[in-house]
Amino acid sequence: MDRLVLGAVGALLLAGVGLFWWQGRAQVEEGAPPPIAEPTEAQPAEPELPVADVADAEGPEPPEATELSREQRRFFRYDRNRDLTITRNEMLSSRTDAFRKLDKDGNNLLTFEEWAVRTVERFDGADANGDRELSPDEFATTAPKRRPRRNNCRC
Repeated sequence: MDRLVLGAVGALLLAGVGLFWWQGRAQVEEGAPPPIAEPTEAQPAEPELPVADVADAEGPEPPEATELSREQRRFFRYDRNRDLTITRNEMLSSRTDAFRKLDKDGNNLLTFEEWAVRTVERFDGADANGDRELSPDEFATTAPKRRPRRNNCRC
């Protein structure tokens, strides 16, 4: 008796899966593009493309790109909303210093505390007036020190 009930439940289950599969295929085929019709004499094979005479036409001038200094480009990488001030959240969100400089304990794992302490100290050191926002002049004090390039060429 158990085998009979188990067989009936299995058959109903397979029939239900088959029904859902069949309906799913019908919906997929419903959204498919129509088949390409054979060209007839009344309908040409390809519609002709429109032709326009653009010999005397002139388009608008392309926008001029402004040249930014290195410091301005660096400032705008941090200033996400372009309001000419860098908030503490903007400064913290775009930290990209070298991993090893931030890993204080040298275990090759950077904890949030190791990452955030250096950034907060740097931000607080640059915020001269204490208003929790960096102006372009205050931000300029956070620029990394540039090392002179050595010419290792043996020409």
